[in-house]
Amino acid sequence: MTPSARLSAAIDVLSSLDVRRRPAAETLKDWGQAHRFAGSSDRAAIAGLVYDALRRRASAAFVMDDVSPRAVVLGMLALERRLDVDGIAALCNGSSHAPEPLSDHERTRLAERSLEGASPWVAGDYPDWLDPAFARVFGEQRVAELAALAERAPLDLRVNTLKADRDDVAPALAPLHPTPTRWSPAGLRIKLEAGSKSPMIHAEPAFIKGHIEIQDEGSQLAALLSGVRAGEQVVDLCAGAGGKTLALAAMMANRGQIYATDTDKPRLAAIHARLTRAGVRNVQVRTPSGERDVLADLSGHANLVMIDAPCSGTGAWRRNPDAKWRMRPGALATRCQEQVVVLDRAASLVRIGGRIVYVTCSVIEEENDVQIRGFLDRHAGFSITPPAAVAAGLGERGSIFQRAVRLSEHGLLMTPRLTDTDGFFVAMVTRVA
Repeated sequence: MTPSARLSAAIDVLSSLDVRRRPAAETLKDWGQAHRFAGSSDRAAIAGLVYDALRRRASAAFVMDDVSPRAVVLGMLALERRLDVDGIAALCNGSSHAPEPLSDHERTRLAERSLEGASPWVAGDYPDWLDPAFARVFGEQRVAELAALAERAPLDLRVNTLKADRDDVAPALAPLHPTPTRWSPAGLRIKLEAGSKSPMIHAEPAFIKGHIEIQDEGSQLAALLSGVRAGEQVVDLCAGAGGKTLALAAMMANRGQIYATDTDKPRLAAIHARLTRAGVRNVQVRTPSGERDVLADLSGHANLVMIDAPCSGTGAWRRNPDAKWRMRPGALATRCQEQVVVLDRAASLVRIGGRIVYVTCSVIEEENDVQIRGFLDRHAGFSITPPAAVAAGLGERGSIFQRAVRLSEHGLLMTPRLTDTDGFFVAMVTRVA
C-alpha cells in the first residue's frame, strides 16, 4: 500500500470507531481481516496513524475546526508527525486510494496550526468531564502533564536478574539500540519514533530464554519501591498476567514465597508460562474457585501485600490512547469501589510489622490519595509510611527521584512529564497493631 492509501485506511478505521465505539485494537483487527491484501507493515503503519490520531483527537479537531475523522487525521499529521502543508497535500492528492485533495480551508488551518484560545482539555487532549479531576492534581500544569500523557511511549524492558545481567543483555539487543533506563537498575529502553513499527520483542532470543520481560519503567519502580526482601512472605493480590509477580520474584532471588492471585480468573492464565520462562520457583498461583477463599490460610501471614489495583488506567494513556475517549464517569466510580474492596481484603492478610503497597496506573486523586485516606480511616491498626521514605527505597537514585516525583501526604505520583514513565501512584501503609 502507498502512504496515501494507508492514510485513507486510517480515516476509515477512525470512522468505524466513531460508529461502533469498540476498542481500537479490535477495530484494527477487523479491518485487517477484511483487507487481507494489506501486509504486516501496512497494518502496523495504519495502526500507528490511528493511535496517533487518537492521541491528538481534541487538539487536532480544534486546529482544523472540524471533528470529522479526516480532519482529526490531518490535524494529527501537523501536530504529531510535524508535516508541513505541502507534505500533507502530497499525501492527499486524490489519486487512486488516496484521500481527496486539501480544501482551501484545510490548507489555511494546517498552515496556522494554532492552539491559541484552546481550553485545557483541548490543548491537553483529554475528555472535558475529567478537567476538574486533573485540575485538583496538577493545577495550572495539567495541560503540560496531560500533553505528555498523549505522547507515544517508549518500549521498556526489565532484565530478569534471575537469569541475566543488564550489561550482558543490552549487546544482544544492539540492533534495537536499547539504553539503560533512568531509574530502574534492571531496565532497558527502546525509543520509538513517530510512525515506526514496534519491534517483535517476543521473537528475540533474549525474550525466549526468559532474560527480558516487557514492562514500563514505572511498573518496575512500583515493585522496587515495595522494598521486598528475600525470604519474605508476599501476596500479590491483583497479579493479573504476572508482571509485578515476576519482578518481585527476581528481587527476592527466588527465596521466600509469593502467593499470586486475582479475582479475574482469565487474567491469570498467562502467568504460568511466564513463570516457567523466567525461571521463577517461589510463586504459588492461587486461582479463584467458586466462592472458596483461596487465601484463607494466609490471614495475618504476609510481610507484604502488593496491590496492583484495578483502576481507570489514565496513567497508561500513552499506550492506550483510545481508552481515554471511551472512559465514562460510571466506570470510574466502579473502579473506586473495587479499590475499596481490595484494600480491605489486604488488611486481613498482613502481619504486625507487615506492609501493604498500593499501586495504580492512574493520576486521578479519587483513586490514589483519597483511597489511602479512606483506608486509614477504616483501619486504625495501620499507619502511612512517609512517601519520601518510600522513594528513598531506590537507594542512590532515591534522593534524585524524590525531587522528580510529586509527593503528597499519602503517596508519590510518577508521570511521563516528571519521571519519563507511565503515570503510577505508589503508597505504603504498615500494620502497627
